[in-house]
Amino acid sequence: MTKCKIVAGICGFVTKVEVAPSAGGKVSVKIKSGCPDVTKLSEELSEITPYEEIFKKICQTKTYELATKYLPHSACTVPSGILKAIEIEAGLALPKNVTIELEKE
Repeated sequence: MTKCKIVAGICGFVTKVEVAPSAGGKVSVKIKSGCPDVTKLSEELSEITPYEEIFKKICQTKTYELATKYLPHSACTVPSGILKAIEIEAGLALPKNVTIELEKE
């Protein structure tokens, strides 16, 4: 199982993602979030075929399709975190933290 904790930023919402093997080469995706919009997304993204999801262009993935449908902020980091967890669980990447550092001068 791959676990991912996403602290999205100024909104203050924390999202936890768990991705585990499922039948037929798929993975189950469990998402818990304080964000009501991410919660809506999670209701439709419960199982996915990693190889189909990871090798699509970003805007063609089910994850970003649902993000477009439910998330009002295009800069939300949650969809990227979900895809990273799927990628790691499928063995398509090694687990390595991702960092975005922001600074305004």
